[in-house]
Amino acid sequence: MMSSLSSQTSALLASLDIPEGYYTQGTRVVTSPLTGEEIARVAEVTSQDATTRIGASVTAFQAWRQVPAPRRGELVRLLGEELRAGKKTLGQLVSLEAGKSPSEGLGEVQEMIDICDFAVGLSRQLYGLTIPSERPDHRLTEQWHPMGPIGIISAFNFPVAVWCWNAALALVCGDPVIWKPSEKTPLTALATQALFLRAAARFGDAPADLSTVLIGGRAIGELLADDARVPVISATGSTRMGRWVGERVARRFGRSILELGGNNASIVTPSADLDLTLRAVAFSAMGTAGQRCTTLRRLLVHSSVYDQLVSKLVNVYRTISVSNPLEGNALVGPLIDEAAFTAMQTSLEAARAAGGTIHGGERENVNGAGSFYVRPALVEMTSQTGPVLEETFAPILYVMKYDTLADAIALQNDVPQGLSSSIFSTDIRDIELFLSSRGSDCGIANVNMGPSGAEIGGAFGGEKETGGGRESGSDAWKGYMRRQTNAINYGRTLPLAQGVKFDIDDGSAKG
Repeated sequence: MMSSLSSQTSALLASLDIPEGYYTQGTRVVTSPLTGEEIARVAEVTSQDATTRIGASVTAFQAWRQVPAPRRGELVRLLGEELRAGKKTLGQLVSLEAGKSPSEGLGEVQEMIDICDFAVGLSRQLYGLTIPSERPDHRLTEQWHPMGPIGIISAFNFPVAVWCWNAALALVCGDPVIWKPSEKTPLTALATQALFLRAAARFGDAPADLSTVLIGGRAIGELLADDARVPVISATGSTRMGRWVGERVARRFGRSILELGGNNASIVTPSADLDLTLRAVAFSAMGTAGQRCTTLRRLLVHSSVYDQLVSKLVNVYRTISVSNPLEGNALVGPLIDEAAFTAMQTSLEAARAAGGTIHGGERENVNGAGSFYVRPALVEMTSQTGPVLEETFAPILYVMKYDTLADAIALQNDVPQGLSSSIFSTDIRDIELFLSSRGSDCGIANVNMGPSGAEIGGAFGGEKETGGGRESGSDAWKGYMRRQTNAINYGRTLPLAQGVKFDIDDGSAKG
């Protein structure tokens, strides 16, 4: 007899016309972090099958790159329509498989819809340049061409949105996509693929294998990273994983788009609106149970407002609701698995050994031994040391005092990661300094909001050990295309650049 969550999962997958065998007859067990119970068994691809599917993606590329970009945008428009129609179903699957609250599950699907809208407009704006030439009767241009199959390696915490950030752009750029989802969230990948296939069927003449899903473990990721037929690998995950992927892809002169760890900080200045700050910090530090790459992990508070703000924060941490988000209005749901819980406890022990004062962090008795719910932890530290310098993918917020803004900026930047950051201030001088070249060294710098979350209009990514990649908005599309510079001579002579002379008359060289 199937459990309640298993029944719900099966019903949702069946509503998308996914064959039952896809999620009942495999060897990889899928569990829900909400209860720890098994909800499906999926089949994994073999290395041989994955190699064959990559070849099929190459064939699809040869046809898709010839389709005009605005026509390619029509497919993405249809994908957006299918996502709108399937938003509730896919959002529920995200909650069941990743443990997110209903609003966060639906919000993730909305993010997919938004990037589809962005990409449809982009399909008519893949602009090149016209560049003045130093040679008479010459014109220089720069244009962008499709790159080839794009490999996407995604993480469990945003199991579908990150695929769409990449896929929507890649498809309008003329590239197929090959997706290796997290081993922890394969069901949402199957569901997303089903919605894509519906869009492709409505499109009418899309080549087969424009979107491919490869469910498997590390070996499949290695195969994808090593295959020279996949010119771009977009990987989201830990710095450790990204270093491995980046080195492997670089070895074959491929291109990587890396969106890795974030040890994100917020600075609270004396002029901050503390009520706004309290709400923003609470969401940024505890939303998604601290399992966002943009989660707030370090809070730097000016000594003049430290006691006032931190006393309120401690009370929020003590009283915040921690439970199954599908059974009530809990703001904090489960960690993804036992490994995440163990990593959190290890970091808290290290913080305690370093002199930290810990509020919260204990396991909550929700849904039995198979699930891992924890009370978020606020840790007051006297210095930025030990575990504070590392990213623990769990709801731990390290809080420290500072005396000058220069000190706070130095502390914020003095970690290996450089993803997201923010400042709370009503002093324009502090804000502008924070946003200047002497301020935050992160890819994202926010004002009067936390570092967590982003809109699709801006390029998403960070510096240093965050990997330097950019996804989603702005000109991130250039990462999925190859640049070509063209020089056109429309005259009857051959002037050379830089004044070089190389004259030939009637077959005889002139000295």
